[in-house]
Amino acid sequence: MADLHVELVAADRNVWSGEAHLVVARTSSGDIGIMAGHQPVLGVLESGPVTIRTSDGGTVVAAVHGGFLSFADDKLSLLAEVAELADEIDPQRAERALARAKSDDDAVAERRADVRMRAVAAK
Repeated sequence: MADLHVELVAADRNVWSGEAHLVVARTSSGDIGIMAGHQPVLGVLESGPVTIRTSDGGTVVAAVHGGFLSFADDKLSLLAEVAELADEIDPQRAERALARAKSDDDAVAERRADVRMRAVAAK
C-alpha cells in the first residue's frame, strides 16, 4: 500500500510528522479520508479528532481545533490553530473542563473539551 507524508502543525509547535496510509479529518465540507494518490485538495479544518493510520500499523489521534489542510503530491499538511495528541490529554482534566464549560454555559470551551474527550476515546 502506498504511503503519504503527513505534517500536523499547530500555531506553537510541530505536533506530529511521519508516513501514513490514511488520514481522516473533519472539514467544513464534512469528513474526509485521504490516502496516497488522492486528488489535490485544500480544505478548512473543523474542530474534531484527526485520525492517522501510520505506515507501521499504528494509530495516532489528535484533537484539532480549526485550521486548514492541504494535500498534493502525496504530502498532507494539517495546519491547526490548536492541536494536541490524544496521548497528551489527561482524560480526567478534560472531563472536568467539559463539566465546567457546561455549567458556565460556555459553548466555545464546551466544544474544545468535547473534542478532547472524543480524541481520547478514539485512541
